[in-house]
Amino acid sequence: MAEENENKTWIQIAGNKSIPLAVSSKEEAKAYHEAEDLVNKVWGQYESKYKNNRISSAEIMSMVAFKFAWLYLGCKERNDTVNEFLKEFERKLDEIVVKL
Repeated sequence: MAEENENKTWIQIAGNKSIPLAVSSKEEAKAYHEAEDLVNKVWGQYESKYKNNRISSAEIMSMVAFKFAWLYLGCKERNDTVNEFLKEFERKLDEIVVKL
């Protein structure tokens, strides 16, 4: 990892050149590095699994991107379900309060 400063942090994905990112806080920089670690972990799993199959780095990165997109959609679906439940719960709570 390159030198840190208050406004910038660097991430490195899959052994590629480090990428500078603007950050607004130490917490944001920490979150970026957690995401970097997750991507590199999945990259490493796929790379070791497929390295002998003549699959290119670009194809492996495509698999990594797909995995994260799939996980994102699953989380979004769960969040949408929770949001709908909370809206209905709030509506029913409002009805109860109005009756009082």
